[in-house]
Amino acid sequence: MTSDAAPSPEPSSTAIAWSLATDAAILFAIDPAFVGGVSVRAHAGPTRDQWLAFVTSALRPGLPIRRLPVSVADERLLGGLDLAATLKSGKPVAERGLLADAHHGVIVVASAERLERSTVAHIGHAMDQSQVVVARDGFSFTTPASFGVIALDEGLADDERLPEALLDRLAFLIDIDKVAPRDAHVAEDILDQVAAARHRLRSVAASDEIITALCQAAAAMGIASIRAPILTLRAARALAAFDGRDDVNAHDASRAAQLVLAPRATRIPADNDASDPDQPEPPPPSDQEQNADDADQGDQQQLADIVLEAAKAAIPAGLLAALQSERGRRSRAKSAGRMGDKHKSLRKGRPTGVRRGELKSGARLNVIETLRAAAPWQPLRRRETAARLARQGMHDVDHAPRRVEVRKDDFRLTRFKKSSETTTIFVVDASGSAALNRLAEAKGAVELLLADCYVRRDSVALIAFRGKIAEVLLPPTRSLARAKRSLAGLPGGGGTPLALGIDAAAALADAARRKGQTPTVIVLTDGRANIARDGTPGRPKAEADGLAAARSLADDGIASLVIDTSPLPAQQSARLAEAMGAVYLALPRADALALKSAVQSTTNEFRAERGAGR
Repeated sequence: MTSDAAPSPEPSSTAIAWSLATDAAILFAIDPAFVGGVSVRAHAGPTRDQWLAFVTSALRPGLPIRRLPVSVADERLLGGLDLAATLKSGKPVAERGLLADAHHGVIVVASAERLERSTVAHIGHAMDQSQVVVARDGFSFTTPASFGVIALDEGLADDERLPEALLDRLAFLIDIDKVAPRDAHVAEDILDQVAAARHRLRSVAASDEIITALCQAAAAMGIASIRAPILTLRAARALAAFDGRDDVNAHDASRAAQLVLAPRATRIPADNDASDPDQPEPPPPSDQEQNADDADQGDQQQLADIVLEAAKAAIPAGLLAALQSERGRRSRAKSAGRMGDKHKSLRKGRPTGVRRGELKSGARLNVIETLRAAAPWQPLRRRETAARLARQGMHDVDHAPRRVEVRKDDFRLTRFKKSSETTTIFVVDASGSAALNRLAEAKGAVELLLADCYVRRDSVALIAFRGKIAEVLLPPTRSLARAKRSLAGLPGGGGTPLALGIDAAAALADAARRKGQTPTVIVLTDGRANIARDGTPGRPKAEADGLAAARSLADDGIASLVIDTSPLPAQQSARLAEAMGAVYLALPRADALALKSAVQSTTNEFRAERGAGR
C-alpha cells in the first residue's frame, strides 16, 4: 500500500460479529466434538439460517446431525428400554437415545435458554465423558457419545440466557442477532481447506509458552473456569490446522483468545495482569544464566501481552459495563420473569418426567412408562405364574399366563410442574393527607398497573384504608372492568389507619397462598399513620402499630413494594419499607405513567432475583 492511499474504513460492529461467527463456524466444522460447540444468540430468521447452512455444508459429509427438543424426556435423550422389542423377544432390549445417535456428529438445540437443568446435566456429563451411561428399568448399558453442540439462544431479554453449565462447555459464544441478511456473506471456496484441516488437526502441537500465555490471558480477564483456556488451546490448534501448519503460533493464539476468551471476560485486564505478582522470586542466577533467563522471560511476556491485547480488543461493546452494573450476574440465572413460583402438580402443567407411585388423588398414570417398567420382569413373572397354576392344578388355556403382567410396583405416574397464578394486592392510602397529595396520580398508576396485570392474566385485588377502617374494595379477580369501577369510586379523606391496611393485605396474601397463588403487595402511602389498630387517634401508637404490621408481613416472606406518595420523600415511608423488607420508591414528581414504569421495573427485578435465589 502506498503512502497516499486512502485508509480503509473501520469495519462495523455487525461486520465484526459476522466475521467472528464465520470463523467459529469454520473451526467447529473441522471437529465439532474437539471444540465442544457454539452458542448462537439470534432469533429465528434468514441470518441464522445462512449461518446454519454454512456450518452444515462445511461439516464432514455423512456426519449425523440431531435436533434436540427443549422438553425432551430422559429416556429419549439417554436411551432406555425398547418396549416393543422387549415385549416381542421376552428379554430386555436397549434403545439408543439422541446423544448416542449423535456420536461423531452434532446436536442442534433450539431455544436452548429454556433447557431444564436435568437435561443440561445429562448433556454436560456426556460431553465430558464422551459416553452415555444408562442404569434404569432393571438393566444398564454404556454407549459412546462424542458430539458437538450448536445451542441456539433465542432469549428476548437479558435475563434469558443459556445455562452456565452448558456455556462453560462451548468454545464459541457468538451474537448475530443484529446482523442483517444482506451482510451475512459466506465463502464457499474454503470447504476443501476445512477438509484438509480435519486430517491435519491431530498432529498440530502447541508449545508450553503458548499454553502459558493463554492461561495468563484467561486469568487476567477474570475467567475462573479451567475449561476456557483448554477450549482456547483447541481453537488455536484448529486455526493452525486450517492454515496448514503443525505448530500453533502467536497469531493462532491471539485469534483463538478473541473467539473464546473475549466473550467470557468479567473484568478489564490491567496492563500488567499478564504477569503473576504472587509468584515467588527464584534465587539470583549467574550473569550468563541471568541474561538467558531475561531473554526467555522477555519473549514469554511479549507473547502473553500479544494474546491479552488481542483478546481485550475483541471484548463485545457494553459487556463489561453490564457486568459492572451486575446485570451479568442476573443474566446467568434463570429469571422468574412475570410468572408465579414453580410448584409440582399432579394433573396440570408441563410434564417433567415420571415417578413411581400409587393411583390416588387424581394422579395420572403414564401407560408407556408403566409397561416399560414391567417389561424386563415378564419372563420371571410368567415362570412364577405358570408354577403357581401348576401347583393349583390349573393347566387349561383359561388360566394361561397373561401376555404382559403389570403389578403395583410397576405403576409410573407423570409428574407436572406449573407456574402458580400471581396475585397483585394494591393497598392504597385514601386518607386526608394522601388524598391531598397524590391520590389522583396513585389512582392513575394503579389503573395502568391493573391493565398490565390483566394482560398477563394475573389476579388483582384492591384494599383502601382511611378513617378507622381498611376495606377490601376488590377481592382477587381478573375482571379489569370491575377493578376500574372499584378504583374510580375510591373516596379520599379521614385518618390514616396504616396498620389496618397492612393487616388486611397480609390476610388477603395468606388466603392467596392457600390457593396455590403467589402474592405480591404494593403499598401506596405517605407513611403518616395517625390511627392505631384499635381505632384510637395518636401518631406514636399508630406508627408503632404500622411498623409491627410491616414486620409481620416481612416474616411471612411476602414480596412487597412501598411507594412514597408524599410531595417530598418521607422518613416514615422509608422506615415502613425497611420493616416490611420491601423495595422503597420515592417518586415526588412522577405522574401516573412514570409511577407505573417504576413499579414494573422494580417488581420484575425483584422477581428475577427471587428466581435466581431459588
